[in-house]
Amino acid sequence: PSLQLSFVSAAFGIEHERPHQADSDALATARIWLKCLKRFEQLPLITVQRISHLFAHNGGDLGWFVQEMRRRKELQTGLDLDAGNYFRQFAIRVEDWSEEQPARSPGDGLSGLGSSFEEVYEQAKLSLQEHFAQFEHRTAQEQMIREVYESFAQGKHLMIEAGTGTGKSLGYLLPALYYSIRNDEKVVVSTHTINLQEQLRQRDLPLLNRIFPVPFRASILKGRNHYLCLRKFEQKVNAELAEESVEERLTAAQMLVWLGETENGDDEELHFGPKGNEFWHTVASDSDSCLNRACPWFKKCFYHRARHEANLADVIITNHSLLFTDAKAENRLLPAYSRLVVDEAHHFEEVAGKHLGINLTYFSLVNTLAWLYKDNRSGQLPGLRFRLQTKEDEKAQEWCGAIDRLYPILIEVKEEWDKLSELLYEMLAQHAGNAQNDFNQYVLRVKPDSPPSGWETLQGIEDNIYVRLTDILKQLDRLANEWKEVQEEYDLQSVLTDLGGTVKDLCAHRDALRFFMNMQDDNYVYWMEANPQYKGKSLELACVPIDVSPMLRQYFFEAKDSVIMTSATLSVNKSFQYACEQFGLHALPEPDKLKTVQLPSPFNYRRQALVCIPRDFPSVKGTTADSLFIDSLVTSLKQVAEATGGRMLVLFTSNRMLRQTYSPLKEQLHPHGIHVLGQGIDSGSRSNLTRLFQQNSSCVLLGTSSFWEGVDIPGDALSCLAIVRLPFQPPHHPLAEAKAEYIKNRNENPFMKLSVPQAVIRFKQGFGRLVRTASDRGIVIIYDTRVIDTQYGKYFLYSLPGPKIEHMSTRQLVPRIREWLGADHSEWEMKP
Repeated sequence: PSLQLSFVSAAFGIEHERPHQADSDALATARIWLKCLKRFEQLPLITVQRISHLFAHNGGDLGWFVQEMRRRKELQTGLDLDAGNYFRQFAIRVEDWSEEQPARSPGDGLSGLGSSFEEVYEQAKLSLQEHFAQFEHRTAQEQMIREVYESFAQGKHLMIEAGTGTGKSLGYLLPALYYSIRNDEKVVVSTHTINLQEQLRQRDLPLLNRIFPVPFRASILKGRNHYLCLRKFEQKVNAELAEESVEERLTAAQMLVWLGETENGDDEELHFGPKGNEFWHTVASDSDSCLNRACPWFKKCFYHRARHEANLADVIITNHSLLFTDAKAENRLLPAYSRLVVDEAHHFEEVAGKHLGINLTYFSLVNTLAWLYKDNRSGQLPGLRFRLQTKEDEKAQEWCGAIDRLYPILIEVKEEWDKLSELLYEMLAQHAGNAQNDFNQYVLRVKPDSPPSGWETLQGIEDNIYVRLTDILKQLDRLANEWKEVQEEYDLQSVLTDLGGTVKDLCAHRDALRFFMNMQDDNYVYWMEANPQYKGKSLELACVPIDVSPMLRQYFFEAKDSVIMTSATLSVNKSFQYACEQFGLHALPEPDKLKTVQLPSPFNYRRQALVCIPRDFPSVKGTTADSLFIDSLVTSLKQVAEATGGRMLVLFTSNRMLRQTYSPLKEQLHPHGIHVLGQGIDSGSRSNLTRLFQQNSSCVLLGTSSFWEGVDIPGDALSCLAIVRLPFQPPHHPLAEAKAEYIKNRNENPFMKLSVPQAVIRFKQGFGRLVRTASDRGIVIIYDTRVIDTQYGKYFLYSLPGPKIEHMSTRQLVPRIREWLGADHSEWEMKP
């Protein structure tokens, strides 16, 4: 995930004793180079030849190097031993997948399942004890396993909060597998992040394979755009790439090597350089350009293999995004299922809004247009025209003329879209004034009942775009029908399939723009965003349903027999009311259809965590911190970091405040040998920053948004967590504003009904970064005095899992921390 010298050295197992010292850096680089040479020599001959072809016209060192390696390989290799893994002049690892593979026969494997779920569970526990010498019995996990199974068996929904250390994954996978095999019925597990999907694939499923009494089938299925389309990639690499940028050719070369290694064809396995994501988009699998069984690559297709495995699987692991894409596609993507587990469920409502809404960016429309008329042979219409002009018959020439007549209209659409984007940006900048969000973006909500002045003029430009695009789509549709009749004769099948996909994209963008500009649905909130630096080219138009709970009920809670919602953070003040309302579960026709359970924590938080609140700490007036607050924060963080020797994570809610704190804190801690890392300053990558933090024994890490959850730093690397501000969402974001209005219209208080519960759940996620194992111990400092000064502050503290909470003056903070950290470990160590 990083090309920094220290990371690459560590990945290769190369010693790099003194990073940033010239001699040590040079030696590490030389050793990496030798490893790369050896690796290059091991590549299949066809891969080296392909890479050599990509850089045949590159006069630089890289071009020279790959040509020399090709010559060397050709001289050394009389017989290519890798030829058995070649297909259509590519080295590819995967064997053909077979549609003949039988599904599980009714009753197959049931004899090994015993007479009851209890029996299987006891067997699994015994296996765990045999495999793990340090096996710990977890009461909360045992309760979860039984609750999930009972909900499946009784056809009920379950909302279950299970904190860190419970072992949630095993808690739902074990009963899901048993229920699926026993009843010959698929169970779907959905996660919010691809990371958790991968964790289930790499850690939890192999463990279950060892302890489950009968063989089972589990598959991972991601959104289609995560898989490589081999046909598109072949077409791209076979095309003349000399005119493409060096970055694009490097990406193609990187993927040629990867193709000889990958089993899944999944973009998560690749680390792209500049323009890599752009290149991937042109070769990713998609339904509109798929030839299915007519494709020469069909039997090796990564996406169809994953779909086939899902059809055979007992348990299918997917993600929330694909779950909603499947719901919108009338359940044509996932195999039929009636029992679902939603992990990381606190994100479910937010993901629903994004996927059930509409989004259009400046470049999404521009890129689609460019794929059609790009002026070299990589454009779809020029590529098609090139094939047609080689035919000398009259019809082919007529078609060439029809394509030529489309170019000016496409360019007019591009010019009109440029004009509309710039005008929308000007309107956005004018109305936003100096107000920018935390990511330096202008944001403007557009209301259907009172649009900004001049909106009608912009609707006129959109109307021109709509009319022209409709004309283009009609002409392309007519031509495509004519071309289909001669596709085999002219060898047009592949290019016509890709063209069909682009036409569908163009149609979707046209309709999205119309939906946004006309704002006819009052159940949606409409807004636009842009960056002042990139202006109209960074424009993004968004339309999101204000309340998605009726859709969640329709697609899941009324359509499925049993849905398990689980997360470490679902309750607020020990109540599930907020989550129930978000998911629409409060309005289910059967009141007893839902059960809610809050599991006890497996950790002794009273002994493992101390929460300190400096009660006299300055407060923040409004949304920005004044110099008094920043100065006090820097001074306190410096003193605490000295007391803890670094090992400290500081959570901010604002990028701006993080940057204001970073430089003075770094300067003050430098003489003490304590390093400061800042998110978005030292690196934008969360995984890179986490790794750097763990490698440096004296370090303070300043993080925002993404560090509040999903970061796992167990052990001594983290001893102190500082929460600078309670994590309230910005109240003026269009979606938050629209939801607040919606709640007000029901005569309820939006702050208590929405803002506080959202912030409490985020706060609990942040708190969860500190204690990750039964032996972790540390301090949480809350610098936001609202937690004790306000009526709603109690909801934050009461929602925590029982740590020791003390408030004191700021000057008492460091002595209390020293006292706590210096306490005799024997006082709090627990027996496993």
